[in-house]
Amino acid sequence: VRGLAQMSEYLAQPEDHPNWVVLMVGGEGRRLLPLTKSRPKPLLPVGDKPILETIIEQFSAAGFKNFILAVNHQAEQILEHFGNGRKMGANIRYIQERKAMGTAGSLSLLGRKFSEPLIVMNGDLLTKIDFKALLRFHEEEGVLATVCVREYDFQVPYGVIQMENDRLTEIVEKPTQRFFVNAGIYVLDPKVLSLVPRKETYDMPRLLEKINRRRKGGVGCFPIREYWIDVGQIPDYQKAQREYGKNFS
Repeated sequence: VRGLAQMSEYLAQPEDHPNWVVLMVGGEGRRLLPLTKSRPKPLLPVGDKPILETIIEQFSAAGFKNFILAVNHQAEQILEHFGNGRKMGANIRYIQERKAMGTAGSLSLLGRKFSEPLIVMNGDLLTKIDFKALLRFHEEEGVLATVCVREYDFQVPYGVIQMENDRLTEIVEKPTQRFFVNAGIYVLDPKVLSLVPRKETYDMPRLLEKINRRRKGGVGCFPIREYWIDVGQIPDYQKAQREYGKNFS
């Protein structure tokens, strides 16, 4: 029985992945003031721990142990809290932005070559996405980049008029529009890193558009069906607090 229990524990262990995870944690978090006045947004507590700690734990549970944190605002607090990651069973390294560089600009500071696709994620997201399924999608599709997308519903609060030649054809009362929005999680082939301008402010949408111009259809879209929230504003932070126990306990 003991042998079977040990085998069960062994089989339950996630496969370690060599891929590096780059977490963008350098933002000032102005929309979360005054909460971010004395601490960086990734260290704001949600549930019983900082947002960034939950993110790293989610990746680690899926077998991703190598992290690069792109820091800037109040960087010393993040370095002091996480260090080299050993206490979390992770390997954490840092790149320091000297100015705000957008959601992709700091990729030009990585300063090393990678043999496997990188996962890049904004450091203010809480999600239960299957990171292994995301990586598998990227590899099977053979794309240069994958962007995670989330369905977003917006209800128009008015009756929408349909017209033809200045004549009414239909009134649609308070229709719901559905869009896919950027969820702030990406997989990048190492070769696209050279497309990021050196030491400039540069956002991920511009990089994705550049990739698409280089190779039509070179960017895949991976829909997130699992829990996901962007902790970017006070109402989002409050919502994340209410939902944390149900999703991450």
